[in-house]
Amino acid sequence: MSTPRLQGERVFLRAPAADDWREWAELRAASRAYLTPWEPTWGEDALTRDAYRRRLRHYMQEWRAGEGYTFFIFRSNPRQLVGGISVSNVRRGVAQSANVGYWMGEAHAGQGLMTEALRAMLPFIFDEVRLNRLEAACLPTNGASRAVLRKVGFREEGIARHYLKINGKWHDHLLFGLLVGDYRTLYGR
Repeated sequence: MSTPRLQGERVFLRAPAADDWREWAELRAASRAYLTPWEPTWGEDALTRDAYRRRLRHYMQEWRAGEGYTFFIFRSNPRQLVGGISVSNVRRGVAQSANVGYWMGEAHAGQGLMTEALRAMLPFIFDEVRLNRLEAACLPTNGASRAVLRKVGFREEGIARHYLKINGKWHDHLLFGLLVGDYRTLYGR
């Protein structure tokens, strides 16, 4: 199955591959304390090769079914894994929408790479996958994530109480949305 490579100015995105395991595991391990407040609780085997293989199988099943699209984000020069983006819960029919989530390794945060990566992904989502709406959620205390979403063009739409279980506890989340019309207006598509 062929998956696209999405190009930004300083980053590129592509589907995770088996050969990425060590670089992924090292980046996630080095960033664990940084990521823990924003993510679901990690399993004991979260960074093992077997757990990574299970992830890859799940990602490929979602991709083939048109239910989700996961990308790793690489800095182009020098080539280095810096984070990831997942578009999940693709809903067709009258909804034509999906959720987007993302993570950035601690050493690469605050450099505008996630903003660039999300922008590079939008043509794929709106022009190729042909969704009408992309949704995101973040903790109200995650100022960096809120800023990224706003820079890309997402609009804050409200709050969902006890929306996701993060780091072992249910948390309220701010909800954001980006419509295909917003995308076309903002990016001249």
